[in-house]
Amino acid sequence: MSETAPATPTTRPFLVVRDPLVPPKGLEGAVVAIGNFDGVHRGHAEVIARVRQLAQEMGRPAALLTFEPHPADYFAGKSVVFRLTPETAKVTALSRLSLDGVIVLTFDAAVADLSAEAFVSDVLVKRLGIGAAVVGYDFQFGKGRTGSPARLRALAANEGLRVVVVDRVDADAYGTLEAVHSNGIRAALETGDVALAAKLLGHPWFVLGEVVHGQKLGRDLGFPTANLVLDATCRLRHGIYAVRMKVDGKVYDGVTSWGRRPTFDNGAALFETFLFDYSGNLYGKQVEVSLIGWIRGEEKFDSAEALVVRMHKDVEEAKAILKAAAP
Repeated sequence: MSETAPATPTTRPFLVVRDPLVPPKGLEGAVVAIGNFDGVHRGHAEVIARVRQLAQEMGRPAALLTFEPHPADYFAGKSVVFRLTPETAKVTALSRLSLDGVIVLTFDAAVADLSAEAFVSDVLVKRLGIGAAVVGYDFQFGKGRTGSPARLRALAANEGLRVVVVDRVDADAYGTLEAVHSNGIRAALETGDVALAAKLLGHPWFVLGEVVHGQKLGRDLGFPTANLVLDATCRLRHGIYAVRMKVDGKVYDGVTSWGRRPTFDNGAALFETFLFDYSGNLYGKQVEVSLIGWIRGEEKFDSAEALVVRMHKDVEEAKAILKAAAP
């Protein structure tokens, strides 16, 4: 099954193909990056840049092969991974990187049981018909994760395929001594450090969703909010953030509360965004919210009045953070 994302005036349509049984039309013979790519961070960007370069050299489409659900979730039988980019967000991020398309394979028992040899011969060659592969230095594949980049290169050579392995991207300049890795970004978000997460990602961390009805508490307090229900795996620290929301192609500044509203009900976590300069009905709209800066942790106030005083201060702090941040 395939679908097409909207094209811009200067690019051709971005193809999204799920579980193809034959080489997908438009991506035949593509140079393909292979991996999970959760977060689409700076390390992933290096792999994707190499794909684009090699595809141009070979005169082939540039694409990415990824898997859903996350293999760790499949083996656990439930959602255990804090997904930086659930599938919709991942496809959105990839569509902005000058690729021709993405192939999404369902990670199920059949895929999990494939040997390294079968993955190369049956999936990459026969089923997808790729022209070359690009992987990161820590890529693993095949049953029991027995395949390495060196093994992929050897098996691909037998099939006449070229394989490029991209070295690790060190994160020394971004506040950590480790390689840029999804786990490091998850750790940053779990502490509310969205600034560090953005440095490691190469872009602000964002969430996508449909604006839903809430309890109208924000409206009653003079701060009407657009409410999103985040992915169940999200472990972003509860608190108040300076954000930018994209609505119908336009970007608006705002402040978001992510948490359980301890002053009122301590209920299910909700992502509630107050926009500074927006008027109109947001219910049912698909929006994208980028987290720009941390303001404070979630607090329980003695009264609604005390909360409102703090919310006014949150707005001013958010405006200062956003003014200092790049647009």
